[in-house]
Amino acid sequence: MSERIPFRIIQIEPAAKTPKRHADGRIQTRSFTGLYRNLRIGFAGLLFVLFFGTAWLNWNGRQAVLWDLADSKFHIFAATFWPQDFILLSALLIICAFGLFAITVFAGRVWCGYSCPQSVWTWLFMWCEKVTEGDRNQRIRLAAAPWSLGKFARRSLKHGLWLAIGVITGLTFVGYFTPIRPLAQELLTLQLGGAALFWVVFFTAATYLNAGWLREAVCMHMCPYARFQSVMFDKDTLAVAYDPGRGESRGPRKKGSDRQAQHLGDCIDCTLCVQVCPTGIDIRDGLQMACIGCAACIDACDGVMDKMGYPRGLIGYKSEHNLQGGRTHWLRPRLLGYATALLVMIGALVMALQMRPMVSLDVIKDRGLFRENAQGQIENIYLLKIINKTQHPQHYRLRLVDAEGFVLHGKQAISIPAGEMSELPVSVAMLADRPTSSSVDLTFEVQDNDQPQVHSRARSRFVAPLNR
Repeated sequence: MSERIPFRIIQIEPAAKTPKRHADGRIQTRSFTGLYRNLRIGFAGLLFVLFFGTAWLNWNGRQAVLWDLADSKFHIFAATFWPQDFILLSALLIICAFGLFAITVFAGRVWCGYSCPQSVWTWLFMWCEKVTEGDRNQRIRLAAAPWSLGKFARRSLKHGLWLAIGVITGLTFVGYFTPIRPLAQELLTLQLGGAALFWVVFFTAATYLNAGWLREAVCMHMCPYARFQSVMFDKDTLAVAYDPGRGESRGPRKKGSDRQAQHLGDCIDCTLCVQVCPTGIDIRDGLQMACIGCAACIDACDGVMDKMGYPRGLIGYKSEHNLQGGRTHWLRPRLLGYATALLVMIGALVMALQMRPMVSLDVIKDRGLFRENAQGQIENIYLLKIINKTQHPQHYRLRLVDAEGFVLHGKQAISIPAGEMSELPVSVAMLADRPTSSSVDLTFEVQDNDQPQVHSRARSRFVAPLNR
């Protein structure tokens, strides 16, 4: 066995080392089987079920998950969120970001390889290629062959499948913002128009181009994650890596031959790891920016090792410490820091959801400063916007809090349907003949009749003339 070669983490820019392409200018991947392929299919299946299935679920007579842009409401099963709750969405996005950071420190780009929609849809489109045009060698020959009726038919069927998947994807995505059942019916009857048609076409085209044509270019040139991933890597990060100490020197040989006598490592230089790679890189060159961590090369190499009678793991999830003969440190400050921050933020979000007021009150003062009513009192006009955030009709009562010397006029009992908003004009009159200040803070409160603990307060100002 040759002397162990230190593991190299390198960043290869696309201009410096481009993937191997074929006659049609594209990367043609080889079919393979293995553990990580099965895991990827499982994650992809779960993603498809969630994405395509959730849009069709109903809850209490409405779509279960719907971002209703027209009414500025976000329904997610039993909960309804309003613009006032969008800080919770920001918190959720921050949690997702820290979760991505934590998993990257631990195991590299597993998100990209197993769950990223770009990767998942790309693998689906590659499967369509295999079904319509055959495996890798058949596709290479077909690309190099002159145009014929057979070639035209195969290409047409492939692009037809791509477009069909694109249409279903675009329809489903738009269906999370516009009720999907009438949307699908209008599309099938060719009655869809306006903004809905534009966005369905837009996302259909985006899916078709990104997963069918751009593919690895999205990961290498358009996705910022590929650019800053190395900042989060350390010597204990698990990444798809080739063990040069075990594999070098490379060379072909017969099964059962004495590789040590030939001064060869375990790598037989079959290049299957390159042929199955969706970004067309050679993992034996070290960790590269274009590697999405899909582990296709691991499955291909393990299959070769099995046939040769060698132990698996020539390519595998390894840390730099592993490849240098050491051991991986699982509990380390950076990983613990990200994990702690993630848990704290998840806990804070759960508490915020539990403490979220189920009634909201906004007070808008009329543009007029003040007026004098029939009793000769100074009066200000307000518009109250009350939102019932529950899934049941509620009955509320309005009042002023700690407002001695002021009286609330107008409707003070109101019923609001489930998940709806009601606007209520009211006026506040000052009882004193001569105000001591030209501006006074007032606090309005709306309280549930049946559950007094459910309430919301909002502040506004009362304006009065000092000289009367």
